[in-house]
Amino acid sequence: MRKLVSLSVVGLLALASGVVASGGFDFGKWRDRQLMLAAKPLFGVRKPLLNSSRESVDQVTAEADPASLVTVAKNLDVRVVSSAPDLGPNTDMMAFWPNDQNPSHLIVCNEEGATEPGVQRVRLSDGKVETILTGTESCDPSRRTPWGTILVGEEAGTSGQAIEIINPLETTDVIFDRVTGTASGGTGAENVVSRRALGRLAFEGIALYPNGVMYYGDENRPATGTAGGAYFKFIPTTPWPGGVITDLDQSPLTSGTIYGLRLGKRSGNTDYGQGSNTGLGTWVPIPPGDPEVGQDLRAQAALLKLTGYYRPEDLEVDPRARSQGRVRFCGNNTGNEDEDQNFGEAICFTDGTLAEATANTAVPAAKYLVIGNPQLAMMDNMTFDPVRGNWILHEDGAGPDVGRNNDLWSCLDDGGDDDLLSDGCVRVATLNDLNAEWTGGIFDPSGQHFYVSIQHNVTGHGVILEIRDWED
Repeated sequence: MRKLVSLSVVGLLALASGVVASGGFDFGKWRDRQLMLAAKPLFGVRKPLLNSSRESVDQVTAEADPASLVTVAKNLDVRVVSSAPDLGPNTDMMAFWPNDQNPSHLIVCNEEGATEPGVQRVRLSDGKVETILTGTESCDPSRRTPWGTILVGEEAGTSGQAIEIINPLETTDVIFDRVTGTASGGTGAENVVSRRALGRLAFEGIALYPNGVMYYGDENRPATGTAGGAYFKFIPTTPWPGGVITDLDQSPLTSGTIYGLRLGKRSGNTDYGQGSNTGLGTWVPIPPGDPEVGQDLRAQAALLKLTGYYRPEDLEVDPRARSQGRVRFCGNNTGNEDEDQNFGEAICFTDGTLAEATANTAVPAAKYLVIGNPQLAMMDNMTFDPVRGNWILHEDGAGPDVGRNNDLWSCLDDGGDDDLLSDGCVRVATLNDLNAEWTGGIFDPSGQHFYVSIQHNVTGHGVILEIRDWED
C-alpha cells in the first residue's frame, strides 16, 4: 500500500507540473520545473529563460541600443556602462577599482594584438575609456590584488606573461615591451612590470589569495596525445602580511616557487595520467627557470606529466571557504562543442587551509561541479554571486555552427545530497548576436549589479553592460 501511495503522489506532482512524458513520469523534467518555480529565492530572477536566442541583431540596431545585444530573465534590467568607440572590441575580464564596495572604474583587458590597447580603464559614472597600456598580446585576466595593484595576464601560448600595475589611474598610454618586461612612454611607465617569477603560459584563470598564494591555469587544448592545459600554484618567497604596497618591489609576486598539479595518489603517487582528472593529487615542484625570461610552464607540464584539461579558462575563489580560512576555487574547462560534442565542465579544487596551502602540506583535490551539455556548453568565464551563493557561468560556444546564441547561467553550488555536483542551473540571459560571447562578468558586493562584457559583438568595438535588479 505504501508503494502505491508513493507512486500516486509522484503522478500527481507530474501532472501538476505538466511534465508527464509519453512513456511515463519524467523525473528530470520535473526537477527542472522545480528549479523554474523556485527561481526567485534560488537565483534572484522571477522567470528564467527557457531557450537560447537564435537572433542576431544588425550593427545599426546594436549601435543605436547596445542593450539589444542581450535578452535577460524577467525582472532583470540592462544598463549600458560603456559602448565607446575606443573601448577594445575584445574587452575581456575586468576588476573593480579602487575597491569592490565603491568603485569608480573598471580595469579591463582587451584580448587583441600588441599594437592595440591591452589594458584600459572605464569610468563607471559616464563610460569614458582611457588606455593604460599598449603592447600586450591577448590580454585576458584582470585582477585587483589584496595589496592594491592590478594583475593582468596574456593568453599568448608559451610566451604569455603576467604583468603587475600600480596606480592604474595615474598610468596612461604606456607602451609595454614584451621582450624586456619593462614599459616606456606615456605617463607612469614606472608603474608597470612583468612578473616573470610566475612563469610563461597562456594566462586565463587566476585565483589569488590575500597572502599572495596564487592558482592559475594554462589555456591549452590537448593535441596529438598531449594532455591539454595544466593548473599551477605559486607560493611567494615572502607571503604578504597585509596592507597596501607603495612600490612594486614590495609585491609578493617578485619571487617564489611554482608547483604543478598532478592527480593520482595510488601506489605512491604513481597512478597518474590519462583518466585521472578528478580526485586527490600532489603539487609537483617546477624547477626554476631563467629569472629574466620566466619558466616555460607548458613544457614543464609535458615533462612532469601534469594533469591536463581541455582549455582551462577562468578561475574564481570561493569567498565562503576563504572566510573560513580554507582554499576552494572553481573554474571552467571549455571543451569543444560542435566538432567533438565535448561540452566542457566546471570544476572545483580544494587545497586544505590557507596556512596548509602556503606551507604546501595539504593534499589537493579536484571535483566536477557542472558537466556540460548541448544547452550549457563551452563554459568560459565564471563569477560568484555574493548574495545567493551561486556560480554564474558564461558560455563561449560555437554560435553560428550550432544555430543558437551563448547564454548566461546561474548554477547552485552542491548542497547536502550525496553527489558533489551543482544542484541545478537556470538560464538567466542570452545573447542576440551569434558571433558574440559573454565574458568578464563580476558582481558588486550587494549582488544587485552584475557587470559583463559582450565580446566580439557586431558593433566592432567593446560593449560593457550592467545587469541589475536581481532579487534577494
